[in-house]
Amino acid sequence: MREVLSRGELQIDGRVLPASNATFVGEVCLDGVAARCVYKPVRGERPLWDFPTGTLAAREVAAYEVSLRAGWQVVPTTVLADGPFGAGMVQEWIDTDDEELVDLVPQGELPTGWRHVLDAWDATERPVSLVHADEPGLRRMALYDVVVNNADRKAGHLLSAGGAVRGCDHGLTFHTDDKLRTVLWGWAGDLLDDEDLEPVQWLLHELSGTGRSALRDLLGGLLDAAELARLGARLRRLAQRRRFPQPPESWRAVPWPIF
Repeated sequence: MREVLSRGELQIDGRVLPASNATFVGEVCLDGVAARCVYKPVRGERPLWDFPTGTLAAREVAAYEVSLRAGWQVVPTTVLADGPFGAGMVQEWIDTDDEELVDLVPQGELPTGWRHVLDAWDATERPVSLVHADEPGLRRMALYDVVVNNADRKAGHLLSAGGAVRGCDHGLTFHTDDKLRTVLWGWAGDLLDDEDLEPVQWLLHELSGTGRSALRDLLGGLLDAAELARLGARLRRLAQRRRFPQPPESWRAVPWPIF
């Protein structure tokens, strides 16, 4: 898949109009092999006040590489490649099923097998609770988002496919400031178990060692030195505290819109 996305010829079929940045869907073909894909050209990135202009595509690729190499595998194959509108991010398309992972329920009525995130009021001023499923794939995603400092984990960025959970839209990651905004706060404060900590410790070893590291070299070409250093600091903090973080009081802890 990586080879097809990187070297194939990309044909655009349409555009995702609600997306904040220019986002296209299409098909990429290489030597008779075709794959559906999402394409976000760098030139279509909207300038942001807190992220350097023109860096979102590289952050998406860095987010994929961290997911892949740590063994989480929660991000579809993502590469930097040329397309009809120039260089950008090209990502494997995921066909999703109808499983609900995040929902709003009447306040105080937490479904069995779900976790509570927050209480609020809906558009008709009815008291509701934001909840998400309590299942291993989402737990991995929640921990992964802490590591990459995901500032935009909306419910719509969670993809359920064949029993697995994947995530998309990782352009707002790896900032040097703490910016975690997510709908997956259901494990806040919970202890990390050995299965949680294993990829955290592996990543920390790869990024903090004195020897040559393929992962450090790769991420060094996608992120700046300060961002890479902060990634290491987040990993050390997780390894030391051995807990999911609590929602911060100094900034908004959930994205908007939530879905």
